[in-house]
Amino acid sequence: MKWTEREITANGASRWQQIAEILREAIEGGEFKAGQSIPTEAEINKTFGVSRTTTRAAMQKLVQDGLVSRHPGLGTIVSDRRLDQPLHQIRSFAEDMRSRGMTPSYEVLRCGMTAATPEAAHGLELATSDRPYHVERLLKGNGRLIGHSLSFIRPDIFSDIEPPDAAFLAQGSLYDWIAQECGIEIAGGVEFIEASLAGGELAGTLGLSGGDPVLIARRIARSENGLPIEFAVITYRADRYRFRVEL
Repeated sequence: MKWTEREITANGASRWQQIAEILREAIEGGEFKAGQSIPTEAEINKTFGVSRTTTRAAMQKLVQDGLVSRHPGLGTIVSDRRLDQPLHQIRSFAEDMRSRGMTPSYEVLRCGMTAATPEAAHGLELATSDRPYHVERLLKGNGRLIGHSLSFIRPDIFSDIEPPDAAFLAQGSLYDWIAQECGIEIAGGVEFIEASLAGGELAGTLGLSGGDPVLIARRIARSENGLPIEFAVITYRADRYRFRVEL
């Protein structure tokens, strides 16, 4: 049923709440795609026979919920929906995507043993001469670019096992590989999150313009006995990903 065919009733929620819900269902049902304009206030007023004040309240609710944004001269635009990541959990990107019913995929930019950056050496408690396994990938959910990941894995977990190759990393979870091949479960860790602005080569890699907002997560993932296994710097597109705190 199209949004124009739906009705508001005299019972139950207020009229502005019902209109907000009708438009929400239309957006989530695909009647209005990300980047498209939704109907104007005048069109909504005429369709439902409500006042401008009622429509404005409904539109403001959609803005507050992150479903739309207002742009002078362009109207009210459907936002590119952001994925929520609970802050109390540490899990791989693949696990995160699968929990949402989405298909994770990766574009491997490089992988192999490399010199540790000072930040990675400190996070993994390595000597500066140690050479961790380094993976750089683009992160995607249902084919849509979500972020960019730089990951360093401590070298002594591999022993006589060859690290995963680019073919595996293009489809598989690094955490799953570590669990299956090395017998090490990622059980916890710490993550620091900050807002920043995209710049330089990374902005282009993420399909952003210089100065667009990003979220940067610096993570130290640990095994069950507390050994630091991974140090990662993950840069998310702020228009497609956000973190959620449950209190």
